[in-house]
Amino acid sequence: MLTEESTWKWIIGLSILGIILALYLLYNYYSPVPSTICDISGKLNCGAIAKGGTLSTFLGIPVAAIGLTGYIVILISSIVKNKKLLFAMAAFGTVFCLRITFLELFVVKIICPVCLACQIVMLLVFLLSIYLLRQKSPKTELAK
Repeated sequence: MLTEESTWKWIIGLSILGIILALYLLYNYYSPVPSTICDISGKLNCGAIAKGGTLSTFLGIPVAAIGLTGYIVILISSIVKNKKLLFAMAAFGTVFCLRITFLELFVVKIICPVCLACQIVMLLVFLLSIYLLRQKSPKTELAK
């Protein structure tokens, strides 16, 4: 069973993993010669998603930069143990990831393995943030 403290540690670890994945995607976005490490086939690759096309930017901002910012805020909120900020960022990130997944599957019909990993990490953070919100605060328990 997860304790509140171990849940915070899991979220910190997941947010660091998310930062690393987002940095990789951001590197590929800006690099003149992007890494081809996750280019597996024509339908399963990062290049088509991270480097160009409709999914690489949102409102003119690289999607990877949005993800990186989100994971950094999640990391900070988990270090300071701010449950509400964590939940808000994870909820936003999950909706944002669902949008990207939908567009990958049904519009461009290309799956980015690193994006998929980011989406799984965000979903796990979101579920853990719900778990934390449902935990009773020690202060609440003492007041009874």
